[in-house]
Amino acid sequence: MQGIPSRLWRNLGDPLPTESRLMNSCLQARRKCQADPICSAAYRHLDSCTSSISTPLPSEEPSVPADCLEAAQQLRNSSLIGCMCHRRMKNQVACLDIYWTVHRARSLGNYELDVSPYEDTVTSKPWKMNLSKLNMLKPDSDLCLKFAMLCTLNDKCDRLRKAYGEACSGPHCQRHVCLRQLLTFFEKAAEPHAQGLLLCPCAPNDRGCGERRRNTIAPSCALPPVAPNCLDLRRLCFSDPLCRSRLVDFQAHCHPMDILGTCATEQSRCLRAYLGLIGTAMTPNFVSNVNTSVALSCTCRGSGNLQEECEQLEGFFSHNPCLTEAIAAKMRFHSQLFYQDWPHPTFAVMAHQNENRALRSQPWAPSLFSCTLPLILLLSLW
Repeated sequence: MQGIPSRLWRNLGDPLPTESRLMNSCLQARRKCQADPICSAAYRHLDSCTSSISTPLPSEEPSVPADCLEAAQQLRNSSLIGCMCHRRMKNQVACLDIYWTVHRARSLGNYELDVSPYEDTVTSKPWKMNLSKLNMLKPDSDLCLKFAMLCTLNDKCDRLRKAYGEACSGPHCQRHVCLRQLLTFFEKAAEPHAQGLLLCPCAPNDRGCGERRRNTIAPSCALPPVAPNCLDLRRLCFSDPLCRSRLVDFQAHCHPMDILGTCATEQSRCLRAYLGLIGTAMTPNFVSNVNTSVALSCTCRGSGNLQEECEQLEGFFSHNPCLTEAIAAKMRFHSQLFYQDWPHPTFAVMAHQNENRALRSQPWAPSLFSCTLPLILLLSLW
């Protein structure tokens, strides 16, 4: 193994964003709406509509009462229509509650599920990582162990990792507590630490490394003991504003746009959305210790006439070329950090991963929420 530099510079997102840093926070938009009697009354009425009517799945035709449609129409010119949230903001769930209340107003039944509720911010604030203490490890230690050590050497990462480790261990662990701590870790830990832990590369025959990587999210507690039907899992996710938002964000940033497999956005955004699912009902994981294939912990058995829709949902994780290549590229980058000679102990490293910011998701693109796209087209994408 070649020499490891004492310090490594990586990208780190800005600190937890406040409402004022968002272009149009739903919390701010709601306060503006409250100051307008007409807007405030329309929002309250629409909120009562959305709370009294169960959320239909995308394959179901929504039934919207006429008075709710009228309330939605009154909100079309308000700042609520274009409001957004941020994954790391305070009061995120409250913001998402407002977003999903208004989202129906924006679409009047057409859910636009490939539009993420999260503002797509890009930051480039440098972050310093000290690698010198890795010398205490054996020279042939696998990279998953090295990234775990880097987390341990960082106070915040170590504290957050211990919190979910404690919550997710033991024969009587509580899954909902484990998931909440996992969500907190991947939301608050620095992105390089979180991605390094989960997306560490392993040698093809190194089962110990692969097992360490697969056990990062404590699957014995975090994943359901018996695989549910994938559509039931999605229905459960849709009942929670946070899970629903993370799933929509993942679909917006990781879907192929055409039969050539062109991805909606660059790989860094796809990976950020993928990691955002961990800790929700839709938590994915590596399927084995010997490869980097990922999947949901669910099955399509018993789907009846929705078998095709179920397989489409499951395949968006297990046979998604955008996600697969994004994971592979990040692992190559992580490997490069430890197996390359660097000219100076202090240097800049940037992960160039298809950073074409001109690419954006398109309304007509294949959606994991739509049951109308023929399965043969999806298979051609993979």
